[in-house]
Amino acid sequence: MRVIAWLVEGTWPACVDAVRAHAPDDCEVVLLHVSGPDVPAVAHGAFAGLLGRGGRRGHHPAEGWESDPGDRLEALGGTSAAALLDAAAERLGRPCTRSERSGRVEREVVAAAEGAGLLVLARDGDRSRLGPGSIGPAVRFAVDHAPCPVLLVWPEPAPELGTIPPPPPPPPGP
Repeated sequence: MRVIAWLVEGTWPACVDAVRAHAPDDCEVVLLHVSGPDVPAVAHGAFAGLLGRGGRRGHHPAEGWESDPGDRLEALGGTSAAALLDAAAERLGRPCTRSERSGRVEREVVAAAEGAGLLVLARDGDRSRLGPGSIGPAVRFAVDHAPCPVLLVWPEPAPELGTIPPPPPPPPGP
């Protein structure tokens, strides 16, 4: 069996701990991090729009041109993902595969889960109370479209049952 743990900054320890607690020792574990293309793309577009496609004279010592900040953001994102995957692998404490993907986050997670026996992910919405608001759009998409069983975990202890909103009032009588 292959278990995919979708790791996101801020909630990844709970996913790793869930794998340690619920995945059989003999299964294949894949630690997955997905980077969305939006931040570097915005920087690339801003640079091109403000400075033109050729750039301007500036700080790049080798070429005499200022470099596109989107390139730097892509490199920083890759470094951050690698550090997160390294920390997760150390916390897991058993053999695993590290997978970095880029694209529409929710779709990349669903694609990575194809053929898996379990997808582990964490709530990413309002975690102060129970209910559907505790799940953001990307996690909701993954839960709804995953081609395998899903284990949805709280990144911290779950809120009390009293945080469930009261039921709606009964409809008015005849």
